[in-house]
Amino acid sequence: MEGGEDIYPIQLLIDELKNEDIQLRLNSIRRLGTIAKALGPERTRKELIPFLNESVDDEDEVLLALSEELGNFVEYVGGPEHASCILQPLENLTAVEEAVVRDKAVESLRKIVESLPSEQVTENFVPLVKRLATGDWFTSRTSACGLFSVAYSKISDQLKADFRSLFNQLCRDDTPMVRRAASSNLGNFAKQMQKDQLKAELIPIFITLSQDEQDSVRLLAVENCVAIGSMLTQEENTTLVLPIVRNCAADKSWRVRYMVAEHFCELCESLGADITKAELVNAFVRLLKDTEAEVRTAAAFKVTGVCGLIPPEMAIKQILPCIKELATDPSQHVRAALASVIMGLAPIFGKENTRTHLIDLFLQLLKDDFPDVRLFLISKLDAVNKVIGIELLSQSLLPAIVELAEDRQWRVRLAIIEYIPLLASQLGVEFFDEKLGNLCLTWLGDCVYSIREAATNNLKKLTEVFGVEWAQSNLIPKVLALYTHPNYLYRMTTLYAISVLASVVGPEVITNTMLPLVLRMAKDPIPNIKFNVAKTLQTLIPLIDSSTIQTKIKPCLSDLLDQDSDRDVKFYAHQALNSIA
Repeated sequence: MEGGEDIYPIQLLIDELKNEDIQLRLNSIRRLGTIAKALGPERTRKELIPFLNESVDDEDEVLLALSEELGNFVEYVGGPEHASCILQPLENLTAVEEAVVRDKAVESLRKIVESLPSEQVTENFVPLVKRLATGDWFTSRTSACGLFSVAYSKISDQLKADFRSLFNQLCRDDTPMVRRAASSNLGNFAKQMQKDQLKAELIPIFITLSQDEQDSVRLLAVENCVAIGSMLTQEENTTLVLPIVRNCAADKSWRVRYMVAEHFCELCESLGADITKAELVNAFVRLLKDTEAEVRTAAAFKVTGVCGLIPPEMAIKQILPCIKELATDPSQHVRAALASVIMGLAPIFGKENTRTHLIDLFLQLLKDDFPDVRLFLISKLDAVNKVIGIELLSQSLLPAIVELAEDRQWRVRLAIIEYIPLLASQLGVEFFDEKLGNLCLTWLGDCVYSIREAATNNLKKLTEVFGVEWAQSNLIPKVLALYTHPNYLYRMTTLYAISVLASVVGPEVITNTMLPLVLRMAKDPIPNIKFNVAKTLQTLIPLIDSSTIQTKIKPCLSDLLDQDSDRDVKFYAHQALNSIA
């Protein structure tokens, strides 16, 4: 009877795989591990796998889930020695029309092959790869391209030669999609080969693919240059890889040039310092001056990375003039890309060169019309400060920072606020009071709530930096003065500031300075103010002594609860009173 009960839910789940409802089928696929565990290894191999082998005619979403689940099936079929039975359904899935399903099936096949013993790879997996590589449909041939590298180390020399020959054939396939798949897997396959075989058999194909008529194939040559370049000597790279990099960097298709720019730092590291200085820097300069904004953007992102790989004097002489041009580029995306990395040049250039060559560029970008440019620059100010010191920063960049504090874009103002505590700790209290103190209070009256909220949190951080005494004489009186503002939104800022500052100023300041004002604001005519009074009092309760709570806070909250007609006021007053109990 127990056996029958075990089989029943399994049969039910298998029936669900045949159900018309796609969600039911999908849920069943996700539970395949549970089914297999219940069935045991033998029944999984004899019943479930053959059933799944016939289930490849389904929606792409279901097939994708099936491809993923089968990759984890080795333990359910009895371990690596029986794992070859999973290959058949995955082989069927590698030939379907949807690329995402094929890719997932290839990923699962690679996972399984890693656990297969060498004799099973030879007996079962190699024929599978050969069938796919010589299939009539391009879908199976594209899938085959991703399977050569994973099995290569587990097979005999003769089969390795067969694999190289088959891969060569796929690289010369009539279908661009197959050539593209071959090119995207060429780097991984190259890493499995001995160097003499790589040079004799794979590099000629690599050169052919880099000159393909389709730019979608040619652009993949860039990543292959990185992979192959790391395996060759400097002399071999100069002869074999460098010409391809040169051609790609000057390719007629902007997509290929974009890929060169995108992977430029990796190319430099792969080909070595000497080739970088002698050849690649000139290619990078051309990319920074490219006619397409997309290419210039990709290159601009790499400016700091490339400058870090060459001597500073070379960067100043050859790349800096291009950076100056990019700072005034007509494309805002190019300028934003430059702004996101240019601060990183300061540690590379050093103090004197930063002062001479970069400060003016920083100022120029801080005044850019596009808000993202200004934002990127502000967020990296600390990198410059570490190099040039606070004195030079305050002389050169602080006026521009102060100007940005009143920027028309509230996100720029917000970025400045978030940077202020760090700036304050480095400037010192006297300099801060003189240059930035009033700014911090001006933000409390900003028309954007997010700015007012950030400004009050900023006050807490400043109190932590400069101490309670400083806050008591410089901040708190000015913050509390906002309670008389005719607009209730600004009066609420006072309450929010009290809630935030209370945790850092201590019970004496709360009891003598803050609490009387909060109690006074309980008489405000606006309900929003009154229920925020209740919320603020609830925040203060854990921070002050019980006698003050009983004599001052509790009567105030009781009045709000009993006498106010607004539901929200009553609710928050009741909540605050409960917190006393």
